[in-house]
Amino acid sequence: MKIGIGLPNQVRNVRPTVIPEWAAQAERAGFSTLGTVGRIAYPGVMDTVALAAAAGVTSVIKLITNILIAPVWPPALLAKEIAGIDGISGGRLTLGIGTGGHRDDFVTEGLGPQGRGKRLDHSLAIYRAIWKGEPIGGTNPAVPTGTREVPILFGGFSNPAFERMARWGQGYIGASMPAATVADAFAKARAAWAGAGREGSPRLVAIAYYAFGDIDAGRANVHHYYSAHGDELADATASGVNGGPDAVRSAVQQFAAIGADELIFNPTLDNPEEILRLADAVL
Repeated sequence: MKIGIGLPNQVRNVRPTVIPEWAAQAERAGFSTLGTVGRIAYPGVMDTVALAAAAGVTSVIKLITNILIAPVWPPALLAKEIAGIDGISGGRLTLGIGTGGHRDDFVTEGLGPQGRGKRLDHSLAIYRAIWKGEPIGGTNPAVPTGTREVPILFGGFSNPAFERMARWGQGYIGASMPAATVADAFAKARAAWAGAGREGSPRLVAIAYYAFGDIDAGRANVHHYYSAHGDELADATASGVNGGPDAVRSAVQQFAAIGADELIFNPTLDNPEEILRLADAVL
């Protein structure tokens, strides 16, 4: 199982200047992938901006939006943004997407939370067409020369999410939950994949929060981030932060046991020392 690390783009009070440094250090440390957390109505750095910055200071490490809330974007604009980031990185980007769960993230007029699943289904065809250089509705949001079809992974728990993955995607991203809970979602992803007649198996990516320095502060940051969903979810997610080397090693074992192809540890603090401490524990 590969081990990746998240960028601190949605850590509370993140210092935006730390993101390029974080990306470069993560690559030097040997992590497989750099991921982002997607949110609009939170005072962090947009996932597309964070990954563009990371693409410019790295050359080997993979990149993933983990996950980006696709229906808040006009599809032609998102397709071009993603094509640009992928081009800057030399083809290292995977687009991880979901429909979103926070109503306040839908800030663009005409792109509200209602009907977001159907809107995403429509958008997926637009992404692919634009990446192939095809005009859409008489317009041509031209993409860079050599643009490829960016691989897509999907998150979510609904049946349409798994069906979407089996039709359009290369795999599935589990939520920031314990391995025992994610195992059920992975099983549904495999079943949807087989049911659609896809060969092989979907790529399965897991996410886990971690902290090494001030673990209590890390948990408080996660609680703050999830507070929009209510205290019950915020409490549960914050208590699930893997604090210290023993906890992160245990997480690696648990997610490997349920068949994850990659585990991405999302930071809860924006101190770059967290990178090397995680690397020492799990790489």
